[in-house]
Amino acid sequence: FPLQRILNQHPNISNPVFLDTSFEFISSMTKDEENEIMIGDSRLSLLPFSIKISEDEIMSKFDFILSFEHDLNLNEFSCIINASLDLFNVETVSLITKRLQIMLHQQFTSFDCTTNKSIYELSLTLSNEQYLIQSMNNTEISFPSSATCIHHEFVYQVMKHPQKLAVELDEQSLTYCELLHYVQILCLTLLNEYHVFPG
Repeated sequence: FPLQRILNQHPNISNPVFLDTSFEFISSMTKDEENEIMIGDSRLSLLPFSIKISEDEIMSKFDFILSFEHDLNLNEFSCIINASLDLFNVETVSLITKRLQIMLHQQFTSFDCTTNKSIYELSLTLSNEQYLIQSMNNTEISFPSSATCIHHEFVYQVMKHPQKLAVELDEQSLTYCELLHYVQILCLTLLNEYHVFPG
C-alpha cells in the first residue's frame, strides 16, 4: 500500500519525519469531560488532535494515532486507532487492531497472571496464521492400513508418475519408468545367473 511504497523510496531513513504518530493514554473519571484530564486537583484541557468531519471520516494532525482510555468510574479500558487513509488501507489497520487485541489478551488474561511477560515475549500471530503454519509444518502422510511391501509401493509410484525423476546423481538422472526397467533387469540377473531367490 502507499506507506510501504513511500518507505521503500527512503531506504536509509530509520525514522521518517513525514510519518507523524501519536500514542495517548487517557485516564478519566467521567466520559462527559472527554477533553479534560484530572491529575490530582488539577484539571487539564486537551487540544483535539482529530476533528470528526463525517461518520466515517476524521481529519487528524497525525498519520497514525493509538489512543487508550481508562474510565475510572466504570473501570473500562478502551482503545481507538485512527489511521490516515492516504497511508493505510482498512485491511492493514484491521490487522494491526487484531494483533494488538491478541497481545493485550495475552498480557492481561493469561492463566498465569502472576508472571509479568515482556512485550517481546508475546505472540502477534493470529489464529488463522497459526493454523496456516501448522498445516504447512504438517508433513505427515497416511499410508493404507494394509502393510504393503516396498516393491509394491515402488511400482505404484511408477504407474502414478512414470516420467518424473526418481534418481539424480551429478548430471545423470533416471525417471521412475527407467529405474523400474533397470531394477527388473537386475532382478532377472540375480535370479537366473546367481540363483538368488526370495526367502
